[in-house]
Amino acid sequence: MTERAETLYEAVGGIDGLRRLSNTFYEGVLADPLLAPVFADFTPTHIEHVAVWLGEIFGGPARFTAELGGHQALLRAHLGLSITEEHRTRWLELMAAAVDKELPDDELLRRRVMEYFDWGTRIARDVSAAPVGEELGDPGPTPRWGWDGLV
Repeated sequence: MTERAETLYEAVGGIDGLRRLSNTFYEGVLADPLLAPVFADFTPTHIEHVAVWLGEIFGGPARFTAELGGHQALLRAHLGLSITEEHRTRWLELMAAAVDKELPDDELLRRRVMEYFDWGTRIARDVSAAPVGEELGDPGPTPRWGWDGLV
């Protein structure tokens, strides 16, 4: 039996694995009639920012916090997007397809990653209902997600 990686970050292949996942996912998103309008302001740097965010979430370096504004910045980026449950569900479908294509064939790893995405997209949907500029208060540090879920 092989030994399991200590963190999800290591198990997904580090930042390179997360870049591949993000790239594959956003190829689908930008071609999707339902989701493409939500990402009207998309730039290629978004893929890198998502990979860095996920790296931190899954136990890798805290680069999103150090370089990109942390949890507060991530939440603020979703303000005013008016994400619906239909958007969220489609987002999860496309992410599941990207996970199946890009992540190692490890059922527990894929399940934990998708559990994070389910949890995180609920927060994004809720925050997106508030207008741009809304005061969010202190959301606390960037969450971490591991083999047992939210750490």
